[in-house]
Order: sequence, then structure tokens, then C-alpha cells
Amino acid sequence: MPSGAKSSGAKSSGASRSPHAPLEQRLGHSFADATLLTRALTHGSATSRSHGIDSYQRLEFLGDRVLGLCVATMLHHAFPKADEGELARRLNQLVKRETCAEVARELALGQAIVFGESEAQTGGRKKTAILADVCEAVIAAIYLDAGLEAAQAFVRRHWERRMTQSSGPLRDPKTTLQEWAQGHGKAAPTYTMTDRSGPDHAPRFTVRVDIDDIDPAFGTGGSKRIAEQRAAEAALVREGLWTESTDT
Repeated sequence: MPSGAKSSGAKSSGASRSPHAPLEQRLGHSFADATLLTRALTHGSATSRSHGIDSYQRLEFLGDRVLGLCVATMLHHAFPKADEGELARRLNQLVKRETCAEVARELALGQAIVFGESEAQTGGRKKTAILADVCEAVIAAIYLDAGLEAAQAFVRRHWERRMTQSSGPLRDPKTTLQEWAQGHGKAAPTYTMTDRSGPDHAPRFTVRVDIDDIDPAFGTGGSKRIAEQRAAEAALVREGLWTESTDT
């Protein structure tokens, strides 16, 4: 399939005219439908001047699921003796926003994102949350352009090394926080959804986690589960139990 071929190969006249040709070369994928990549790189702050091109939100929603499937498949084959709990902890480590943002930085995705003026001036190109979202949107764009095999190849190139060399905590943040709280004689943390925003196809949830005698911590994500995990992670980082990148 020409659209799934690596850019390092022979380029068609269509590929040579692509405004994203340097990025496509870094991605290892030449898009048959260039509008998919344009959409994956368009921040919501720029949609009012993007001539009808949507932002990356819908693609991010899809890309999150495609990434999860691809990584889960890799883990299933790479760790045949691991139980469901270990696989889940490894999955959480590999698909979290910090990991996606690392991949985005390696590919220099930040340089290609289209922002509105205000977001560009406030450092949007370096924000972990935005870079992670765009990375997931690019995965979805590749999937829609050339199918699951092309998306799997992209994920494998950028996540397989991380999978085999992972040195971060394998326990998920909610479990870690609960064990820490109980180990200090406190009740189990409680999670409360404090806000829901965004359209139905791309909701954003904000969750507060409360622990006895400790200030609450907050997390935001595309599902309640992710928001709870991020709230727990924020509490762990603040209490000095984890050291994670927290810029957003």
C-alpha cells in the first residue's frame, strides 16, 4: 500500500508536494490523505482560522485506543508468563502521557503543531499534555490512512525499546497511593469527579483525590479512570513518592 510505505523509500510526486514531507520522513509514513496529518497537528486554539479543519481532539480519542491495543498486543507476546495485573501495570506505564510526550519530542512534533497566537505564546509546543495528545492523534491519523498494520509498525518502532527497557514503577498510581495511605494508618483514598467538559465524543474529566490530613490532588483525563490515575499520580509526586514530569 503506497500510503503505508516509509518515506525513506521512493517518493511519489504527491509525497514531494506534501507540506509535511520532513515530518512524514521522521514518522516513517507518507500520507495518502494529507488532511489527516494536518488535523492531527491542529490545536483547538487554531481551528477558527484553519479553514474548516477540525482540531486533533477526535483523533486523539481514537489514537488513545489504537495505542492501547498495539501496546497490549506487544506486551501479550513479549511477556507470556505475566499475569493480567502485571500486564496492566506495564500498559499504564507505556501509554501514560509522559511516555507519549517523550515520543512526540523525539519526532519534533511540537515544531509542527498549528496553534492560535495565545497558546503559541504560552509555550504550547513544550507542554507535556499537548505533545501527548498530538502523538496519539498522529497514531490515529496513520491508522485511518493506512490501517492497523501501519499503526502497529509505528508504535513498535517507538515503544518496543521502552517496553523492554522500562525502569519506571510497575505498580499503577492508584494502587501505590492506597498502599502508602494504609501503611500510614490512613483510610483508603477517595475519588470524586469535580468537572466534566468537552463534547460527548471527546470528554474531559477532572477528579479530586482526598486522603486524611493531606491536601487534595487533582487529575484530568479523557475518562474517569485516567483522571483518577492522574490524580493519584499527582498526589504521589507531591508527597515525594514518585518523580514524574508534571508540566502541562
